[in-house]
Amino acid sequence: MAAILACLLLTALAPLPARAAGTVAVDVGHGLWDSGAISARGATEFDFNLNLARVLRPVLEARGLTVRPVNFDGEIESLQARVDAAAGSDFLLSIHHDSVASFKLTAWNWMGEDLDFADEDRGFALFISHRNPRLEESLACASAMGRALRARGFVPATHHGTTAAGTPRPWADEENGVRFYDTLFVISHGAMPSVLFEAGVLKHRDEELALRDRSRQQAMAQGLAEGLAVCLGEPLKAEGQLPGPRN
Repeated sequence: MAAILACLLLTALAPLPARAAGTVAVDVGHGLWDSGAISARGATEFDFNLNLARVLRPVLEARGLTVRPVNFDGEIESLQARVDAAAGSDFLLSIHHDSVASFKLTAWNWMGEDLDFADEDRGFALFISHRNPRLEESLACASAMGRALRARGFVPATHHGTTAAGTPRPWADEENGVRFYDTLFVISHGAMPSVLFEAGVLKHRDEELALRDRSRQQAMAQGLAEGLAVCLGEPLKAEGQLPGPRN
């Protein structure tokens, strides 16, 4: 936590990079109809997603980006409606928090409520899809965000190598925590570059508490905003050939 606070102080003192121009659709994952994962202490993923999105919005705007809020009221009921709401934006960032496979969970009682936890896996992840028509830009922005997050002390997750069904999710940029996840609807069905961000693992008891911390949310928002400002202000080019899609 001390390292994160130090990063926040340095961020506040450092000049902002060149201002980017463009519109970022910030999609709050899940909603009132489907609250997503349940944390180790019984909070819903949607609440975590919304809290981080609310912190992120003014930070993006301070970087010169226009924010198009998607599902901040939790009322969107379909994945297609999310894509439609983001149409016309220059970039789509979908905000999520992660769970783990059920076999990793251990039962416990928190404040009189029977819940479960898993203290093994933690860390952030960024997902892109081969099915997105602007894959190279999606990867460039995902890598820029991951790089900026790592510079602030955040650590990429390592446990996303396969889906629950055993389908591989290969690395797109291992150093910066970016993986391919081709079947995620929101990042594969829009016309704009798109990334789904998993901020951390809600089932991990220590990480859940860290994800609730407003100063940490602010540091994470600064990293995401810096990466997007760099990427959209001076579009990055992915080096080398992108790996082919996995079925």
